[in-house]
Amino acid sequence: MALHEPIIGRWFKRPGGTVFEVVAIDEDAATVEIQLFDGTIDEIDFEIWPTLMLIEVAAPEDWSGSVDMDPEDFDGKNANDNPTGYQDPLDFLDRT
Repeated sequence: MALHEPIIGRWFKRPGGTVFEVVAIDEDAATVEIQLFDGTIDEIDFEIWPTLMLIEVAAPEDWSGSVDMDPEDFDGKNANDNPTGYQDPLDFLDRT
């Protein structure tokens, strides 16, 4: 199995099926920070990375895995169907 370097933005799959993205590399702490598809953040030590037998995979087509939103919260039919007060983000700048 090929050894894959941890590169920010790349997606990997563990042998057990867990899919994650490399979101940061902390040289000082010698860790790779990852975000699992469900949104959970974790870190892996540089020393452990080569032993994980990772497979590089394409980013999932379903981006909503890491977003805390249920399908019933947003049906996508009307993009302008926002809660009151959320129509113009600049409105919040004028509020004190």
